[in-house]
Amino acid sequence: MIGKGKSISHTKASISYGWNQEKNAEIIHSQHLAGENPKEITEEFKIIQSQNQRTQRNTLSFVLSPSIEDGKELSKQELKELTKKFIKAMNLEERQSIAFVHRDKEHIHIHLYVNRIGFDGKAYNDSFIGKRSQQRAYEVAREMGLTNARDIQYQRLDRITQIRNEIKEIHGKVMEAERPKSVEAYIKLMKEKDITVIPSINKQQKLQGFRFGYKGHSLKGSEVHRSMSGEKLVLQISNNSNKAIDPQKILTIKLAGKAVELSANIVIALAKSAMKKAIKRAIDQGMGI
Repeated sequence: MIGKGKSISHTKASISYGWNQEKNAEIIHSQHLAGENPKEITEEFKIIQSQNQRTQRNTLSFVLSPSIEDGKELSKQELKELTKKFIKAMNLEERQSIAFVHRDKEHIHIHLYVNRIGFDGKAYNDSFIGKRSQQRAYEVAREMGLTNARDIQYQRLDRITQIRNEIKEIHGKVMEAERPKSVEAYIKLMKEKDITVIPSINKQQKLQGFRFGYKGHSLKGSEVHRSMSGEKLVLQISNNSNKAIDPQKILTIKLAGKAVELSANIVIALAKSAMKKAIKRAIDQGMGI
C-alpha cells in the first residue's frame, strides 16, 4: 500500500472531490461530523479552524492506495478498518475527519481529510508529513497482511538482479565458446539464446551501445554489467578477430548489412586498444620474442 499526505487550504474543493459521485465515491469513515454534503462538512471544519487564524493550510489530505490485487479483495469494512488504523498511527484520532473510497478506476484508493486544527485550537505538526504518511501506511499494511509498495520494490529489484545475472552468464558463455568476430554474429548468437540485442543509436546517428531484451525486461549493457558497455563490448568482439586494427579505419561497423558509424567513446576505446597492441608487437619484435 502507498500512503501520501500533505496540508492544504482548499478544504471545500478537496472534500467535494472526495465526495464526487462520478467516481463512485462511498463514505467509509466519518468522525465528529454531522454534515451531509461537502459545504456542510467544510463549515464544520471552519468552526474549529476559526480558533487558529495563524494556520493557513488547516486541513490534512491523505491518499491511501492498496495494491490493485488487495483493492479487489478488501471489503468496505476492511477499508474502514484500514483507514482507522492509519488515523491512529498518525495520532489523529481526536479530530474531525472524513474518508471516501473511489472505485472509478481499477486501482481502488481512499481519500481521507482531517481537520489540522484540534478542538483545543492547536495545529497538528505537519513536518515531513509526506514521509510520515508513507511510513505509517507501510506499517498498517504490514499489520493487516497487505502488499506493500516497499515489498513490491524489493521484489522487482531481486528480479532485475536475477535477470542481469542471467544475461551476463549467457553473454560470457557466448563470448568464451563462440568467440564472435563481428557485432552481427554476436547479435545472432545471443538471439539463439533468447536474448535480443538492440543497438542504441544516439542523436548523431552513431552507435553508442546496446540494450538487452530478455524475459520482458530491457536493460542497457552497462546496467547488466560494466564490462558490457558499448565500447567494452565492441572491444571484446574486435579482440576475437586476428586482424590488426587500423586506428584510422575504425569509424564504422556493419549492422544488418549496413555500415553504422561508431560513437566517439567506442572509436577512442578501439584506437587505444590498437595502439597498445601495436606497441606490444614492436616491443616483442625488438626483443626477438
